[in-house]
Amino acid sequence: MIQKPRGTIDIMPEEMPYWYKIEQTARKVSALYGFSEIRIPTFENTELFARGVGDTTDIVQKEMYTFTDREGRSLTLRPEGTAGVARAVIENGRCSDAMPLKLFYIINCFRYEKPQAGRSREFYQYGAELFGSDSPAADATIIALAKAVIEGIGITGTELHINSIGCPDCRPEYHSKLREFFTSNEAALCPTCRERLKTNPLRILDCKNEDCQKLTEGAPKVIDCLCAPCAEHFESLKSYLAASGIDYIVNPTIVRGLDYYTRTVFEFISDKIGAQSTVCGGGRYDGLIKQLGGPALPGIGFAMGMTRLILAMKACGVELPGSSKPRLYIAPMGEAAQREALCLTTKLREAGIHAECDIVGRSLKSQMKYADKIGAKYTLIVGEAELESGTAILKNMETGEQSETGVRDIDALRRLLV
Repeated sequence: MIQKPRGTIDIMPEEMPYWYKIEQTARKVSALYGFSEIRIPTFENTELFARGVGDTTDIVQKEMYTFTDREGRSLTLRPEGTAGVARAVIENGRCSDAMPLKLFYIINCFRYEKPQAGRSREFYQYGAELFGSDSPAADATIIALAKAVIEGIGITGTELHINSIGCPDCRPEYHSKLREFFTSNEAALCPTCRERLKTNPLRILDCKNEDCQKLTEGAPKVIDCLCAPCAEHFESLKSYLAASGIDYIVNPTIVRGLDYYTRTVFEFISDKIGAQSTVCGGGRYDGLIKQLGGPALPGIGFAMGMTRLILAMKACGVELPGSSKPRLYIAPMGEAAQREALCLTTKLREAGIHAECDIVGRSLKSQMKYADKIGAKYTLIVGEAELESGTAILKNMETGEQSETGVRDIDALRRLLV
């Protein structure tokens, strides 16, 4: 048997109500906040992610699905959404639009990493990006949007963790302090982080190696090295969140795993889904558009992993209706009745009524068992006698009540079924 590739998931029909709930809520709440949907390519030129995400990140170094096409071009399945949206904004001339520019997306992404609960190699995200404002009010707006979506799908008890990782003006001093700290503890670092020590010591703080994680507990905190404008921005953000009634925890360990982040970074944490507790992560990326060839246009955004959201929804006891059950099951007896049943079923569907009929050749007894199994509200048996008389008995499967109806009278049947 051919099995699905490791790290991918099959989304079966009984799971779809959770996905529908997330997607419908995300679209509704995004619209309330003035965000419009954008769709971007599944694969991009590899250079986009090397330049945008950062060539020292785990994503670029270890996790991207990169291939060469027939003309020798290097292409990569998107590992995240922000870089592709930024590229689309530049390429389609939207940097000169009225600001702020607000966009959201629901996409699948690809990263080669260890599969575990809530984490797969093909995964799905809802994300939002806000361009054109460097105000902390924009940060508070994007955080409020994320909070509204999380609560809108029924997840309770999350915590908002925030931090500031500074800007190009103050980060060099912090990098210097990190490099000094980790150099004195280099023997305890994993081989990858020893290399990061030379290229980008900030990435060491995001390492998943347990030894490296223990070591980082004593590392200098970026929040202690902020320049005056960054410190002012962070304090202002906290005042906006407080004014909006949004509780938060300052968490100096949050740095996020992508190089384009500046200043504000944040995560929504759930205590209900084990180790993979982050259900939303985001932050500000004021230099990304310029880095990709556009003008100096600030931005901030977030992404939510949909499988993690579903884990949290289930842990919170969110119950959603399953697949719709048919209002009517038509049980034909004989070839002529089969044709009539199929015709009647089609007309009822065209009239907006979920109807089913036998198409596999079951006996009448088996058909009735099947009608009960699929939860049909009514059944209608059609045989030679019913075709000749033009009438049949409609049975309510819940109450056992019966009524006579015309076999070919769609309007009368509709009135009985509604």
